[in-house]
Amino acid sequence: MIATLSSLGLPLLNGFIGEFVILRGTYEVNIKYVAWAVIGIILGAAYLLWLYQRVMFGPVTNPANEHLADLNAREYATLIPLIILCFWIGIYPKPLFSVLERPVQQIVEQVNPGYYGAERASAPGLRGSSPLIQLPDASGMPGMNMPSGAETSPAPETEKK
Repeated sequence: MIATLSSLGLPLLNGFIGEFVILRGTYEVNIKYVAWAVIGIILGAAYLLWLYQRVMFGPVTNPANEHLADLNAREYATLIPLIILCFWIGIYPKPLFSVLERPVQQIVEQVNPGYYGAERASAPGLRGSSPLIQLPDASGMPGMNMPSGAETSPAPETEKK
């Protein structure tokens, strides 16, 4: 059940952090993509709940499965650390983001050169430049600190052949 809820993106679980970061990053590029992503999240949640209901509460169609035993100690020893990890990433993702910060910066600089520089500061709708949409300051969210352009060195340019 917890793994299903994590896949749904329930707050305090790792799936929520993943969905939130993806939607937040996509919002900075194009809000229309976020609308499509939200529709996908809703359809995915409906499917996961339907699947869980049929698998866990549906009738047993194979007589061989009627007397299956519950989890044994080895299976609990495997499952419990995974569930703890789901909660740990959902509650405190900063250590994971710290490890991923530099590789993500390099990928973003390859895809969108200058993103961490002056272009980011002049992007519409960011950091209160629009009176209609006010985004929260990322420094107030645990694990969501984005470096400013002054703190980040641009990725080295590669030669094109």
